[in-house]
Amino acid sequence: MTVAEIEAMDRAALVTAWSEVFRTPVPKGLSKALMRRFLAVEIQTRRMGGLSKKTKAALQKAPDHAVRPQSRVLQPGGRLLREWNGVTHVVDVTDDGFLWKDVKYRSLSKIAREITGAHWSGPRFFGLTGVTKS
Repeated sequence: MTVAEIEAMDRAALVTAWSEVFRTPVPKGLSKALMRRFLAVEIQTRRMGGLSKKTKAALQKAPDHAVRPQSRVLQPGGRLLREWNGVTHVVDVTDDGFLWKDVKYRSLSKIAREITGAHWSGPRFFGLTGVTKS
């Protein structure tokens, strides 16, 4: 079977080829385009002598199940401090947004833009990666 032959196959032929090559049924909902790609890669890999030892080892390595840190939640009444160019900026967390220099903002990013004059992710600017507002 060649890549050109795979490209010319209809769905029934692709399903038959899949069963012969992988010896498993086609995953439910897999499109013809993806079947063609998987089959082509598998056939080419086999022709090239299979996967390298390094690739096999990487595939067999246990997946990283590291626990992601829980998101902290910004609570109304909280206060954020950020020093930028020698000036300390204080932002209060309110029920409906943020308060900076007595002006209400719905997003920290707008405050960060006002402070820096450039586009910033507000949470990133204030060092709140992984923090959400309740």
